[in-house]
Amino acid sequence: MLYLDRRRQRRATEAARAAHGQGVPTAVAGTLAADTLLVAYASQAGQAERIALQSATALQQAGLRVAVQSVAQLTPEALRAHRRVLLVASSFGEGEPPDSARRFTRLLEQQGAGALAGMRYGLLALGDRNYARFCGYGHALDEALRKGSAEPLFPLIEVDSGDPAALARWMQTLATLEGAEHLALDTPLADAGPALPYTPWRLAQRECLNPGSEGGPLFELALTSDTSATWHPGALVEVQARHNAEAVDAWLATAGWAGTEPVHLASQPCTLAEALAQSVLPVPPLHFADAQACADTLVALAPRTYSVASLPQDCALQLLVRQERHAGGLGLASGWLTTHAPLGTLVPLRLVANPRFDAATGDVPCLFIGNGSGLAGLRSHLRARVAGGHRRNWLLFGERHSAHDTLCTAEIEGWQAAGFLARLDRVFSRDGGEHRYVQDRLRAAASELRAWVADGAILYVCGSAQGMGSGVDAVLAEVLGADALDALIADGRYRRDVY
Repeated sequence: MLYLDRRRQRRATEAARAAHGQGVPTAVAGTLAADTLLVAYASQAGQAERIALQSATALQQAGLRVAVQSVAQLTPEALRAHRRVLLVASSFGEGEPPDSARRFTRLLEQQGAGALAGMRYGLLALGDRNYARFCGYGHALDEALRKGSAEPLFPLIEVDSGDPAALARWMQTLATLEGAEHLALDTPLADAGPALPYTPWRLAQRECLNPGSEGGPLFELALTSDTSATWHPGALVEVQARHNAEAVDAWLATAGWAGTEPVHLASQPCTLAEALAQSVLPVPPLHFADAQACADTLVALAPRTYSVASLPQDCALQLLVRQERHAGGLGLASGWLTTHAPLGTLVPLRLVANPRFDAATGDVPCLFIGNGSGLAGLRSHLRARVAGGHRRNWLLFGERHSAHDTLCTAEIEGWQAAGFLARLDRVFSRDGGEHRYVQDRLRAAASELRAWVADGAILYVCGSAQGMGSGVDAVLAEVLGADALDALIADGRYRRDVY
């Protein structure tokens, strides 16, 4: 299932490249004529690249001279060589630049006022409103360009999760550019085909891995499906969360409705209680003519994303879910999955390709770094490495207390005993004395880190973006140097799944 989704996305990008047919070699990017319209993209998972290529094709067909380039191969000097530039920028995590755009962003921020004088630009920012810093990188890029004295061709355009109306507005705006009057406004953008549907998986097992931990219970879930599915190491899964029955009953009591009232939600028959369980609960005061009128206003809950901790040959889709607790009680998705949903519950989910965290090819060394529930993404890779007979693996993993948080001990120590872990570092930050974290252990192993990188190692980082993720990033830049870290990113040897 995931393989087909992954292949469809790849085909869509390759088709966009072929349709444009004029990718610019890095070596000559800075020598393009100033009247060439440059379309640049900052992409993490491929959507920004597809939109940039499709936009460029439409502009080229309208009669403009157009070049396309990833910002990974650009410098501010190359940007300055163009009179007009269009940028399509994704945000990564909580509004950060995509990994491929980090070098360009750093160089751009070092430019002084006036460095980009004479350049005009248009910017399409891709994001997701479920994140606090919606289109955060797009806005940061816009600010940096303005500080360099570049002038906007039009106000920044935001796109929420591929919103077709926003993409249509982008095309309409491009048609107002000089020379683009004949632009085809019906050009499809970022069309990788319909998303895979959610399918029901049965919650077969649930086990708390860290009873007594101060860090909150971490559960291993096993889900099974009646249909076969395949996925790659590092894959993600989107789960359609549900409100627990108590929350729905409390809402119904306040509204004075019976949960058994029959309604239709997205054209499917169900009860009002079932519709409410999968939707954002409306806030009182409530004024609905009947139960169906209420259902017609409901907005679906946003899906929650988790790293897959198993492989298809494990005969179950396994997740590691941290039970979150807020002022109002348990977190919506984590509470449902770890407490409220009885075993046997059908959980709607779909597998999602994660190309930025793809498996290594061949017998290259791999360094796996993470913390907490980030062990999930690392474990799927390590299981694949063990199955493939690849022994040059280094696992560096952090948690709080060795007494409660030594996760998956039998499996990890089994790999080590069998010779599949060349090095194992488990860091427990609360085991007395000064707090030590994953990044501290990595710094202490600087000489071995350099040796692994020199030997071609691929670095995987999975877990919290703040603290661990940013700390590891800083240590890598410190130990290897910023230019070397940029080179790892450009070569696809620094792969992150942080959240």
